[in-house]
Amino acid sequence: MEFEKISSPSLRELFVQQLEHMILSGKLPVGTKLPPERQLSQEMQVSRAVINGGISELEKKGFLIVKPRSGTYVADYRRNGTAETLLAIMNYNGGRLKQEEVRSILEVRIALDTLAATLCTSHITDKELDYLEALTERIKDAVSIDEAVNAAYEFQHEFALASGNTLIPLIFSSFKVAVTSLWERFCVLYGTDALYENTVSLLGFLKNRDTQGAIEWINKSVAQSIDGNRKIYYE
Repeated sequence: MEFEKISSPSLRELFVQQLEHMILSGKLPVGTKLPPERQLSQEMQVSRAVINGGISELEKKGFLIVKPRSGTYVADYRRNGTAETLLAIMNYNGGRLKQEEVRSILEVRIALDTLAATLCTSHITDKELDYLEALTERIKDAVSIDEAVNAAYEFQHEFALASGNTLIPLIFSSFKVAVTSLWERFCVLYGTDALYENTVSLLGFLKNRDTQGAIEWINKSVAQSIDGNRKIYYE
């Protein structure tokens, strides 16, 4: 067994993490003006180079905006954010999301999965279906929640690849931390058998090249986790 090297984050990374947490938690609301870099350096006991580099990174991620001769402000990241902003939100608090974020992610899941089903059911190959079936059986045979969730993620990613659309699997990958944390929550509440049942049902529609059936199942099963009998909201 190989172990990876343990490395501590740099001061700039810690600064970025702290500011992201304060912004995403609402402690620093949109429009808030940050203190000057010199003051931040003194209060946080780090060099101005750390502060300057961290602010530049946060501006690139869409969390801050630097206005010449005015100062640095918390940006409206939900309106003007980028893919990096999305990744930061997905990783916030270790992927443990609030009700609003859970609903938003699942609604996007419905849209992406519906598009993937529409594109792939007519031309998915037997080889691709065989691999999806093998991944489904890995969920069934999993001896832990982590193992089941990893198999479910791989199934979903292969399903996205089978669509032939190059962006769907990339977008889905950007949600990995959040999506897997929601599946973990789902399995804790309802068991890995429920995750298997959902997956094998979708596979059945794909095998039958039943586009409408797949779309209806996607909407029904995911909606159950939004406001149905299998909610996975964190209180």
